[in-house]
Amino acid sequence: MGPRWRLVVATLVGLLAPPLGSAAVASESDGKVTVNVSKAPVCWRTEDFEVTQPCAPCSSFEARRNPECRTTGFIEHISCGGKQEIKSCRSVEMEAHAFWKFEGAMIGLAAFFALLVVYRQRMLDRKALEKVRKQIESI
Repeated sequence: MGPRWRLVVATLVGLLAPPLGSAAVASESDGKVTVNVSKAPVCWRTEDFEVTQPCAPCSSFEARRNPECRTTGFIEHISCGGKQEIKSCRSVEMEAHAFWKFEGAMIGLAAFFALLVVYRQRMLDRKALEKVRKQIESI
């Protein structure tokens, strides 16, 4: 499947199923239909907030309990509008680790392909020398 087909499929899926959290979700149980209306927008998106606890990794209990932990594995506690809320955050250490892991993988791949190019060039040079040697011997 090329990129155009993926775009078409993604568009069709987006038209058939609205994005999560933007509409009511219906589920059937025992022949009854229950509708869960999405939550009101979180206060930190619309108001000023104060960070009460800085970004920290989630415990295993919090990871199961809080959907905010599932996104990045880190949360921070904030206060806005007099309410305490939990917000998913990105850790600087996590981002640095991911960056250096990516850099290491790219350097490793570059070294591997550089060695592959050198090997291929030597093989082609050997074939060319063999061909020239055969031509000289045939004279």
